[in-house]
Amino acid sequence: MSRDPALLRLADGVILPGFAGRRAPDWVRRRLADGLVGVVLFSRNIGDADQVARLTADLRAERPDVIVGIDEESGEVTRLEAATGSTRPGNYALGVVDDVKLTEELARDLGQALAGVGVTITFAPAADVNSNPDNPVIGLRSFGDDPRLVARHTAAWIRGLQAAGVAACAKHFPGHGDTAVDSHHGVPVVTGSREALAQVELLPFRAAIEEGVAAIMTGHLVVTAYDDERPATLSPRILGDLLRRELGFDGPVITDGIEMAAVAERYGLAGAATHAIAAGADGICVGGENCGEEIVEELREAIADAVVEGLIPEDRLAEAAERMRGLAARTASAATAGSPSGPAGSGEASGGLSWESSSGAAWGSGISGDVPLGLYAARRALRVTQRRSAVLPLRAAPHVIEMSPLLSLAVDRHTPWGVGGPLTELMPGTTVTRLPESGDGPPPDAADLDAALAAAAGRPLVIVVRYANRHRWLTEAIDHLLAARPDGIVVEMGLPGRTDLGAAHIATHGSARVCGQAAAEVLAGVTSP
Repeated sequence: MSRDPALLRLADGVILPGFAGRRAPDWVRRRLADGLVGVVLFSRNIGDADQVARLTADLRAERPDVIVGIDEESGEVTRLEAATGSTRPGNYALGVVDDVKLTEELARDLGQALAGVGVTITFAPAADVNSNPDNPVIGLRSFGDDPRLVARHTAAWIRGLQAAGVAACAKHFPGHGDTAVDSHHGVPVVTGSREALAQVELLPFRAAIEEGVAAIMTGHLVVTAYDDERPATLSPRILGDLLRRELGFDGPVITDGIEMAAVAERYGLAGAATHAIAAGADGICVGGENCGEEIVEELREAIADAVVEGLIPEDRLAEAAERMRGLAARTASAATAGSPSGPAGSGEASGGLSWESSSGAAWGSGISGDVPLGLYAARRALRVTQRRSAVLPLRAAPHVIEMSPLLSLAVDRHTPWGVGGPLTELMPGTTVTRLPESGDGPPPDAADLDAALAAAAGRPLVIVVRYANRHRWLTEAIDHLLAARPDGIVVEMGLPGRTDLGAAHIATHGSARVCGQAAAEVLAGVTSP
């Protein structure tokens, strides 16, 4: 079938694909030279900072204003530091500290790291209000459950990131916080009234728009007050009537991963992409699971065909492509201005790059010495409850038992977490039992827990968990361990829950590597509780 080359070129201008490997494949280079607007990087594309800088330089050699996107939120959802764990805490920890200047500085620090390796936009921050404690996909990714707090930190995060020359993309519009379904696997439904949505879910997005956020990412969720049939990504009422006309946002709207089950299961990849463009989206993210050239070809042909068939007006596709070109021009200009001699500016990758959190002393936050900004933030987010005296710091190397549910697909399951690793460095002789994540099989039974307890005989016991408040098997496991060892110390690295567990309870409000480091320092007596 012969297709209009002009339509295909417009379609190229709205697709942001992923690809395999740590070097740009020939098909990506060719398509960028022919009009593809950009790409999305995933953890599979990430080695070290110098490698990423070389990769993005190669992409810019084909298209100087290429959009290079990444899903880098810091904290649990990290692509840059997926192999090691993030050196910056996530949103929830920042919300607990509630210091908007710190949030702004941390986002600027991240933005400088992203700009330094040639990334032009990160799909963050999550502007969702985590009003449902059973939410399986947002949780620690949110700044909290208070919409005003979330709004002020969303604005601060955007301000800091974009000051570093990297575009922010607030998500998941119109708000994924009040859901109990993960859109990677099903269709979440938000049933609140328009009045309730205006006071909660929409407040952070209004703040993002007022702050000048570069882009907004859609959520694949049904919001019945506006459209009781189509997910927001595919809804003209939500993207057009609500986002464009009521909230007044005129920048590019980018979809969450179009292969996610919430939209792809019913419409298919091509159907979801074409309906999204028709509804008012400007950019289609794809490639988390489907990252070959054939996917790009399928989508561009489907979009061009949808114009011919009347599903997408040609001027709607042209408008979407124009908005994406505007984003490309904006980020290319910011990168050149912000890093004229480094990888984001000249295309020359310099050696010795790093994306770890920089020294906090450079940020004027009252941080003494060379404490990294991320560690400073993680320390401030800790909350310690001691129910027995003389429990902290530990007097001997402990045994650590770590347990976690299987988290959302948004979190790379290979990203390290926990307290055992950093505590071993601070207190040699520390040993660790990591029980399998629930989801890989049945949760640990009494025999598994008793075996872990046996390894702690005669030594301090530290129990480390994530999201115990959401999983009955975890609370029962904690109860079992503490019944045998009431002197045990509990470290919760997910959302805060009960603090009356164990002889002492430490809430980190995040499971990034830096959060585990901050907790280990308290346990070892490096810092005071």
